[in-house]
Amino acid sequence: MADGDGLGEAATAAASPTAPAPGMSPPLGWRERLRAGLAGTGASLWFVAGLGLLYALRVPLRLCENLAAVTVFLNSLTPKFYVALTGTSSLISGLIFIFEWWYFHKHGTSFIEQVSVNHLRPLMGGTESSISDPGSPSSSKESETNRQNLSECKVWRNPLNLFRGAEYRRYTWVTGKEPLTYYDMNLSAQDHQTFFTCDTDFLRPSDTVMQKAWRERNPPARIKAAYQALELNNDCATAYVLLAEEEATTIVDAERLFKQALKAGETIYRRSQQCQHQSPQHEAQLRRDTNVLVYIKRRLAMCARKLGRIREAVKIMRDLMKEFPPLTMLNIHENLLESLLELQAYADVQAVLAKYDDISLPKSAAICYTAALLKTRTVSDKFSPETASRRGLSTAEINAVEAIHRAVEFNPHVPKVKWQGIKLF
Repeated sequence: MADGDGLGEAATAAASPTAPAPGMSPPLGWRERLRAGLAGTGASLWFVAGLGLLYALRVPLRLCENLAAVTVFLNSLTPKFYVALTGTSSLISGLIFIFEWWYFHKHGTSFIEQVSVNHLRPLMGGTESSISDPGSPSSSKESETNRQNLSECKVWRNPLNLFRGAEYRRYTWVTGKEPLTYYDMNLSAQDHQTFFTCDTDFLRPSDTVMQKAWRERNPPARIKAAYQALELNNDCATAYVLLAEEEATTIVDAERLFKQALKAGETIYRRSQQCQHQSPQHEAQLRRDTNVLVYIKRRLAMCARKLGRIREAVKIMRDLMKEFPPLTMLNIHENLLESLLELQAYADVQAVLAKYDDISLPKSAAICYTAALLKTRTVSDKFSPETASRRGLSTAEINAVEAIHRAVEFNPHVPKVKWQGIKLF
């Protein structure tokens, strides 16, 4: 890119008229000198012109009389006025704060921030000034578009986490396209390093090999490293996890490898529990082995669901949530919602939502759209467009519409839907 830019600049310089040598400047005419002087003293001239205009209009506008009247008014104000002014401003500020709290609790975002970002900033031309050459309007437009995209971009991890070998690679075989971008792969690699590595990996040779495997970008190299770790230790649970995720081409093969990983992971987890109080390094090792065990059980539950054993998947997920309640980072509750919806157990879905659809927890598209689905389902059977046009929407119908708008606002990258023939957004 640097070479290409240099060639472009050379071509532009060759096509343009010859520039004067450094230190030499062409003689300026009186018009150019006048423009340069005006440009340098523009602010001062505007200030002087404004003062002169006020002085010229002092009699028609009666500035002296009005200034004297304002002075008399301010001197006649009593302390009661300032007390009332302070109380009124405090009341208005309190009402604004209560409205902001209600709006944030309902929509998960600030109303004032939305208005300023979506409405006021475009009117003011943005908060950042772009300096660009007069001859390159396209570059300035692209930079402005990029800044707008960056300010509106939100990155949320996909709770589905499909299997790379059995699902993503199958998509590649069928369509000839790569479903995962480099950014997706980078996020996944960060998660793997967070969940499956710790500072004590050097104590076990197989974990040292796997630490390098999770950082490897080439899938064949990762798979080869997993086999090397199994040669060093046949009970290396993370090696089985990697093979189940990437080498297995079917869900059946992935489940078989995850069962081997579960057997090895439970053995390692019990050892770590016995040694956890010996040193801080052993505590870190227990946390890592706990993450590995929970991840394996969650993936086994997802395998069971994909193979049609939905009730078994629900049981595994419920047991995991009871045994390891702090580990919400793996989004087990979202996978549980999907399984319960497949069973049409709507009461159980509502119970899970009541626990996890909280303002203190990070929201997700799965939670927002599931809540909208349940609220829409309760009113869709009896909904009539003619009746609604006459009497208006009921409270339950308004709640359903607001839930749909909330879900779409959180993640707008879904097809637009219609509810009983009425477009809701």
